[in-house]
Parts: sequence; structure tokens; C-alpha cells
Amino acid sequence: MIITNQKIKKAITAALADEDMMKIMNSVKDESKSLRSIMIERNIAYTTAYRKTKWLLNQSLLVVDRFEITQDGKKSSLVWSALRSIAVKYEQDGTIFVEAEENVNALKKTMKNFFSIE
Repeated sequence: MIITNQKIKKAITAALADEDMMKIMNSVKDESKSLRSIMIERNIAYTTAYRKTKWLLNQSLLVVDRFEITQDGKKSSLVWSALRSIAVKYEQDGTIFVEAEENVNALKKTMKNFFSIE
């Protein structure tokens, strides 16, 4: 799908320009993971991972799959990337085209969980 919303275009290009955000999105492209798992797997500092994951969630580039309770009794969110692939094209007139493929697995699972809530 071609992204026409300017706010989403800016969010996608900002995320692609940030190395840590790219690490986070790549980590959760195929399966949902907790913030702790992402930090360990991709070697990202806790505060950086928390801040950038929160930003990606606010921009709808990540979606919450589910919540789980850790062994020490804390609630943890498992997140997925909302997009599977992104292509950006810059034209000489300054126009930026952003084409993205939705991560259907993440969206289906999120909707299934949403509609199963009683």
C-alpha cells in the first residue's frame, strides 16, 4: 500500500533513519517479543529501548500483541512490527513516496485477541 498520510510518512522515515528503531522493528518483524528480549537480542540500552519502543507504539509502527506476567511478577507487553517491508522513493521535485507492506500476521493476531476479549 502507498502511504499518503504525511504524519505516517514522517514517522516511517524517522524510524528508518534511527539505528535503534530499525533494530527494534527488525527484531519483532516475524514474532512478538518483550522489551527485555529485544534489548538483550539487539544490545540496546534499557532507557533507549523503552523510549524508542514507546515512540514506535505511539506512531502505530508497532502494535501490542499481548501482555504477560514475568517470573518476578511484573507485567510485560509483547510487541510486533505493524509493517513487514518499507520502500521509500525520493523524486527530484522533493516528493517522497513511501510504500509499505502490512505485517498481516501481527494484525490478524491482534484483531483475534481484541475480539476474543469478553
